[in-house]
Formats: sequence, C-alpha cells, structure tokens
Amino acid sequence: MSVLPFHPIRRPPAELHSGDRMSREEFHEIYRRTPESFRAELIEGIVYVASPVGLEHGRSDGLLITVLNVYAFQTPGVEPATNTTVILGDDSEPQPDVFLRILPECGGQTRTTSETYVVGAPELVAEVAYSSRAIDLGAKQRDYARYGVHEYLVLSLADQELRWFDLRQNRELQIDPDGILRSQTFPGLWIDRDRLLARDGPGLMQTLQRGLATPEHAAFVAKLAEARQP
Repeated sequence: MSVLPFHPIRRPPAELHSGDRMSREEFHEIYRRTPESFRAELIEGIVYVASPVGLEHGRSDGLLITVLNVYAFQTPGVEPATNTTVILGDDSEPQPDVFLRILPECGGQTRTTSETYVVGAPELVAEVAYSSRAIDLGAKQRDYARYGVHEYLVLSLADQELRWFDLRQNRELQIDPDGILRSQTFPGLWIDRDRLLARDGPGLMQTLQRGLATPEHAAFVAKLAEARQP
C-alpha cells in the first residue's frame, strides 16, 4: 500500500507579535479578535506591535486632532480621525496617530467599508514619534508614499521638531521662515510649529484661524462643494 506524502496544514497564528510576516487578510483576521486596548500595525508585510503610549505622546495626539477637528468644522467635505485602521493594500494596514481625508463624495481617494474601516490612502497623515521614530521615518513613510498619501507630518518628541514631507514628490519640505506649516493639500490648514512643540493650544488656534480666513481656504471650500456627489 502506497503512503501519501505528509503535508502539514499551515494554521494562522493565534496572536500577533512584532516581526511576524503575513498577508493583510491574515493580519486583519487576527487583529479583529484582539482586545480593544491592543494595538498593532502591518507595514510592508511585517507586524509591529505598539508600545504603551506615554503622556507626552497622548498630549501631542490631542493637540493635532484638535487642530484638524477645528479645520474640518469650517471645511465641509473633509474628515479627521485618530488611531483608526487604514487598509492601504495587500501588505499594509497601519493605524495612523492622526489623519485628514477628503470625503469620497467630494472627490477624495479613500472609501469606507461596511465595517467602517478606511480603505485607501488619506490625503494627509501625521504621526507622533518617540519610540516609533525609526518606523515612522522608515518603513511606515515608505508605505504611505507607495500607497498614495500626499502629505506626511512627523512630530518627533525626542528631537523636538516637526518634519513635513511631500510624498508625491518624495521630498522633505521646509516650514516657512515664520514657523508656520501651510498645508499644500488642505488650503488654510496652518500649523504653528513652535506653538505645537510648546503645547500652546490658544496660540495654535489663533494661527489656524488666520489660515481659515484666507481666500485660498474659501476657494477650497467652494471646490469641495462643487465636487460633492448627490
């Protein structure tokens, strides 16, 4: 009697560990079964399990999402989010600290699944970097560029600097001499670097309101309204 060759069945792991290699489908299936407090990302097909988030990181996250929320309140057709799963491609499912997207019905390049996950690259992504600095400025930046993010901000807490990248042109941008980052993709989104680093909320809002009062912002709002699908 002939004996059939033995082929072990490959079963997906029950947990996620940094350094694991897997497809996005495998990662997503495992990740959705983890506790709500667990955070992991798939970057270039490699799993990265996040370290606990410190107070400095949380404070900076809060400031950035506040700026983007205020901008969105006065810019119908855009949407910010924080710590939200983004499905970029077959080997990439990051969870950016903060992003800002143009809504699909206004011509944006993302869509929302029935499970309320974002699919596609948000137009602007920001990461607060401390222990994750090497990933944020390495593999994660490459993935964001590869899948179509327009602008990328990295707030590096250890270096006390705000770095700004045009990923479509593969170049780092210089913040204007007055210290204000003026978004290329979202006209009127002005972020004062020094006030952000100093966690000066009122100062950040003053700068943002100046950006929102510009003709460029008014023209962008009109453009979004014109593009909106019924």
